[in-house]
Amino acid sequence: MLSILMPVYNERERVARAIAEVLETELPVEFELVVVDDGSTDGTREILRDGNWDGRVRLFEHPENRGKGAAVQTALAQANGEYAAIFDADLEYDPADLSLLMPPLLDGRANACFGVRAFDGYTSHSFLFVLGKKGVPLAGNVLFNGGLAGMMSDAR
Repeated sequence: MLSILMPVYNERERVARAIAEVLETELPVEFELVVVDDGSTDGTREILRDGNWDGRVRLFEHPENRGKGAAVQTALAQANGEYAAIFDADLEYDPADLSLLMPPLLDGRANACFGVRAFDGYTSHSFLFVLGKKGVPLAGNVLFNGGLAGMMSDAR
């Protein structure tokens, strides 16, 4: 089973849609969605409490904002899955991308998988921004004999 960890803070405009999109996603394993409201003050908490979520959604709350890391830790402590993925409620990513990360885990080729943001073809990023996004991983891989495509992840 996969535990999808969703830290939430002041996302009233997007949280219901984010949860719905995750629940509608077809994944190669059963999953639960562990949502942690991190002290939202904009009405997000009420949306979460009043939502008619299906049984895969489990809600937890922090009485005040403690930061994304604390919300992820709370979600992870409550997770029941063999695998865990962090999926923010801001709709920046497509939940269907999770299915692309699962096969190496399920067939035993990897213990961890990380998504990488690709900037190919996007004109909204400056040359220096793209150069940095490509240069930092290159430098890290050269220095530490690694093979990471991206260095800026939530992995620890």
